[in-house]
Amino acid sequence: MSARVDRYVYGPVPSRRLGRSLGVDLVPFKTCSYDCVYCQLGRTTNKTTERREYVPMDGVLEELAARLRLDPGPDFIGLAGSGEPTLHARIGELIAGIKRLTSIPVAVLTNGSLLWMPEVRAEIAEVDLVMPSLDAGAQESFERVNRPHPDISFEKMVDGLVAFGAGFKGKIWLEVFVLRGISDQPDEIARIASIAERLRPERVQLNSVARPAAEDYAFAPSAQALERLRSHFSGRCEVIAERQPVEAIGRVAGRNVEREIVELLDRRPCTVAGISDGLDVTPNEVVKHLDALVARGSVRTARKYGAVFYEGARRR
Repeated sequence: MSARVDRYVYGPVPSRRLGRSLGVDLVPFKTCSYDCVYCQLGRTTNKTTERREYVPMDGVLEELAARLRLDPGPDFIGLAGSGEPTLHARIGELIAGIKRLTSIPVAVLTNGSLLWMPEVRAEIAEVDLVMPSLDAGAQESFERVNRPHPDISFEKMVDGLVAFGAGFKGKIWLEVFVLRGISDQPDEIARIASIAERLRPERVQLNSVARPAAEDYAFAPSAQALERLRSHFSGRCEVIAERQPVEAIGRVAGRNVEREIVELLDRRPCTVAGISDGLDVTPNEVVKHLDALVARGSVRTARKYGAVFYEGARRR
């Protein structure tokens, strides 16, 4: 296997919504239009609405083609990663390039903040699945939870989301990230549900904090509270739970497992079980490499929610 370290493609990672998702990073670390209090990557360091070719499209496609030659194949190719993917000005060309490479479905995980731009709506129109977020029901809570760039008002964001839904032919799974004491309140969740009704997604997915967040005050409601909130939404609404780890086959010959672990943890804090599931490596093999990475300072630990998470050193 080549000693080259991939810069733009990572995983597959264990996703609570997409199974094993091969991630594609289209912007530098923490380049985003929001600074969400719950973000598992920490605080945004480059809050922007400027669209440009942050990473070279040809380089992304080259890495992706090389990674797709490896088995087993992912369930999805997810355009997500270290920030807001629709900030990449050539995302439409990239999607077309991916479609030429593979028949694996492509998902865009977006905060939805730039869908008010007609060009953004057009550029992502050919993907199989779009997973936008809606975490607030009014300007005040929008600013409190998402901390958007000043160019993005709540009304502008919602109008863009609804306009996209009206013209998109693929699937939309709307994520509603629920925080205790904020978006779990009856009036707030009712406003969010009303907007979701206008969008008419295939499904609404209630999510919450499961990994170390940007702010210590971002708390998850109880599982019972999340279940009760489902009744506010018409159509299919589900609570997203952590996936149960699948049996790892432990194939490590010819792989740079330490590199793969760092790639994953730089973008998503995980437990040992999460790393094992995402990279298809036995837990014992994961622990062996984690010990070495922690000793070198490439990875560090964070105890939260009653579990030990590992995260990449560049996260904060």
